[in-house]
Amino acid sequence: MFRCRSLLLLGSLLIAIIGGHSESFPCKLRDAQYGKVCVCTADYCDYLENPTLKEDQEFALISSTKQGLRFEVSNGYFGAKDKYTIKDYEESSTKNSKDDNNATIISRLIDEALAAVFPQSKKASVSTSRSVTIKLDRSKRFQRMEGFGGSFTGAVSYLVENYKEQKIQDHLYKSFYADDGLGFNLLRVAMGGCDFDLQAWAYNEKPENDTKLTNMDKLDDRDVIRVEQIKRMRDVSGVKKLRIKGAAWSAPPWMKTNNRWTGFGLLKREYYQTWADYHLKWVDLMESNGLPIWAISTGNEPTNGVFFMFFVKFMSLGWTPQSQAIWLNDHLGPTLRNSKYKDIVLFGNDDQRYTSPYWFQMMNRTRPNSINYLDGVALHWYWDEIFGSSFVDKTNDYMADKIHIISESCIGDKPWQQAKPLIGSWDRGEKYARSWLSHLKDNFHAMVDWNIILDEEGGPNYVSNTVDAPVVANTTTYTEFYKQPIFYILGHFSKLVPEGSVRIEAIPSNVNLDAVAFMRPDDKIAAVFFNSGRADLDIIIVDSVRGNVTLNIPAKSIHTLLYN
Repeated sequence: MFRCRSLLLLGSLLIAIIGGHSESFPCKLRDAQYGKVCVCTADYCDYLENPTLKEDQEFALISSTKQGLRFEVSNGYFGAKDKYTIKDYEESSTKNSKDDNNATIISRLIDEALAAVFPQSKKASVSTSRSVTIKLDRSKRFQRMEGFGGSFTGAVSYLVENYKEQKIQDHLYKSFYADDGLGFNLLRVAMGGCDFDLQAWAYNEKPENDTKLTNMDKLDDRDVIRVEQIKRMRDVSGVKKLRIKGAAWSAPPWMKTNNRWTGFGLLKREYYQTWADYHLKWVDLMESNGLPIWAISTGNEPTNGVFFMFFVKFMSLGWTPQSQAIWLNDHLGPTLRNSKYKDIVLFGNDDQRYTSPYWFQMMNRTRPNSINYLDGVALHWYWDEIFGSSFVDKTNDYMADKIHIISESCIGDKPWQQAKPLIGSWDRGEKYARSWLSHLKDNFHAMVDWNIILDEEGGPNYVSNTVDAPVVANTTTYTEFYKQPIFYILGHFSKLVPEGSVRIEAIPSNVNLDAVAFMRPDDKIAAVFFNSGRADLDIIIVDSVRGNVTLNIPAKSIHTLLYN
């Protein structure tokens, strides 16, 4: 039976390569300074149609490796006696011409199919693989996933605008939000400006002391461009339900105690209601211009304007938990809940995990039950290596029955890290894999990354607060962009785990492998396996319903398994 399946698979793949229709396009791999990237131009970008399973026992495995595989698809069957081996990328298989590349692929497919049909033709080898057993138990369920996403800052808008060809803009949009891209459904945007902008800005900077916000009746010119870009992204990607979360970095300086964008500056008490009205007006502006808002937060990183003003040079608005409790309980909460946008999800904190859960506990001491206005907790992943999961566990307990999300993540923010993209770095992708695995197992309902694209220096950023990103622009020509390993790492979590998926138990037998698994709304299982070691691994997957299958996966690799 397995031999017949192999021949059928070979035939279908040959048809697809020689002349058949397919919605999947392979990565155009290129060597970069720190590894490999996939190159997208107006005329070509890589995509992967979501696998379909034709038989009950069938599985599909999507694989990416440090060596060069990018969303490589394999198929097999539970219950088979054979071990399925994922062959890593081989440099010699890359050719300059399409014909040569097709010939190489055809040759490799024939070799693999013949080896499957005639096992005796395989070369004898001694396996040095270590073995790991992963037990998946779909009866043990945890959090429901809200989704995955990225951020559309002023920097992103600026870079997109500089790509003059609409086709390459569309490739960027679809790469993140289309089903055959990463399948993102969440998007974070700033209410006004943020550090990833060409300058600090907010709505209604003038006239000053204007409690009626009379100059906030239309979109700022910068948002006119950004809103149209986001609408285009929504339309061309076909994302079914784009959920947009807004957050403010700073009020206009005239509302603040220091009358500056940054530094030690709190909101003046006389403007507490004005700042609440500002949030409602922003939501209304987005809605009236065709972008409904799913959620807002109480403000980005409130500790920046109180404790870290000597280090943070970008826009910030300082809050203490006591002052934020008063503003939330007496102003923002009632303003929002008594409006036509009463069902908008309201997140608290939007800061590092070390502030939580104490932030919410102190809020409640100041205004009892003030956190009842909050629907969720938003945390950033910075400094997680120092401040462990105990902070998250305590927050989960104190803020039970609320949505817990990571609302910002990036690499290059630490003093000991290079504050720019390391183009092609697999190591930085692995940092994402470890972090996202950890947060998902800590019961977070959503993961939202930072800028979806930055330039080669990690900006633009008006205070040079540069970092890395999953996609890097070529600002010399604006005719191509580069998908980094980070991009594919994110996709291994997001692509096959739609909104409504529920995490199930996935327990590896040892630390050689890390894993997380989900039951999808269509009752399929999606499991992510991460091998950060320097050797290949035999993974024995034991499903409580489906049975067993053995996979051999390469060193330095990540995989997403889909099965019924």
